[in-house]
Amino acid sequence: MREYLLMASVAAVVTYLLVPLVRVFALRIGAAPEIRERDVHTVRTPRLGGLAMYAGMLAGLFVASRLDHIGEKLADPRMGDGHTVIALALAGGVIVVIGFLDDWWGMDAFVKLGGQIAAAGLLVAFKLTLLWIPLPNGQTVSLDNTLTTIITIMVVVVAINAVNFVDGLDGLAAGIVCIAAMATFAWTVALTDSLDQGRLSITAAITAILIGMCLGFLPHNFHPAKIFMGDTGAMLIGLVLATSVVTVTGTVDYNGAAGDINRFPVVLPILLPLAVMVLPLADLIMAVVRRTSYGKSPFAPDRGHLHHRLLQIGHSHRRTVLIMYAWTFLFAATVVGLSVGGVPLIVFPVVVLLALAVLVMMGLPLWRSGRGGRGGGVHATRRGPAPDAGPAAEDPSVPGTAGASHVTATSG
Repeated sequence: MREYLLMASVAAVVTYLLVPLVRVFALRIGAAPEIRERDVHTVRTPRLGGLAMYAGMLAGLFVASRLDHIGEKLADPRMGDGHTVIALALAGGVIVVIGFLDDWWGMDAFVKLGGQIAAAGLLVAFKLTLLWIPLPNGQTVSLDNTLTTIITIMVVVVAINAVNFVDGLDGLAAGIVCIAAMATFAWTVALTDSLDQGRLSITAAITAILIGMCLGFLPHNFHPAKIFMGDTGAMLIGLVLATSVVTVTGTVDYNGAAGDINRFPVVLPILLPLAVMVLPLADLIMAVVRRTSYGKSPFAPDRGHLHHRLLQIGHSHRRTVLIMYAWTFLFAATVVGLSVGGVPLIVFPVVVLLALAVLVMMGLPLWRSGRGGRGGGVHATRRGPAPDAGPAAEDPSVPGTAGASHVTATSG
């Protein structure tokens, strides 16, 4: 555990110390764009915080490769041909270059998608791939080379865009991904220990570094943010989180899991990403449905994201972020608890219903105020749709919808 703590600490310290330098650099090159209609912040704030996070990741990986026990795991030829560090550094580098150009100059969404696929392809080239798909009955389905490549790339690209979509408030994306990484770390360590495989694994090492990256960035990014991570950071932490999930099937032996504990350790590679990414994925799906239903591109802009709605019903900026933290923690902790503690299956749907009840309760500020969503908070600045907002502006459920590209994060 001391090696994990060292990796996380190095990543956190390097990220934290470099953020002010990156902020100065972003301001000098003009990577602090004008306020857009859909933005929540009201002061021009530099982006490119992801550059510091990438440096923190590289520092964490370098230290990990030099440690006795974790270094041996990372050099295991059975995963990534023994080049896990190089694979993650190169894939992260591609993402950072794409994100940097987008944060600075702007970039077409499909060009950015191509960069995401290229980064995922690098992971595949180094054999950091899903090897099989777990089934609820404790069995697994092996994947051939074609399916392995396709599914791995899909998982990575979806995770990257889910994190990017949720990056709309100060500290939101970094906090949610940090909670997700903590849950993945706790489950991996507990599972490998229970199966007498020790507590060391590539998955735990990657998540430890990811935790450090997020914790090092949050002090600069929590409301009111001094800097945003931009697409540079949002896509990077999405990539690292996806890589941790991908490596699970190659680094943990599940042969004894179904009998020794329960079914959940076997199916958790499916359940855990869904649990910890439930908010980003739900927001992504709703955004696509909402935009296409109005005849717009899935990448078109609007103010209909979950964090916008929470602001509109009366929650403050910080409370909105903390609510979304709580949702992520609830799902992640429940699924990990189901696995490690052998909790009956019925608990999971109960918790889902509880989470839905919490979502309903979040609307209480609106109902109590009786002011139709004019309670305190950033939402009070709601304006009518911009003249060029297009069909999406007519969505009655999305007040203040406006036409600006969503693919670039508004905050975080």
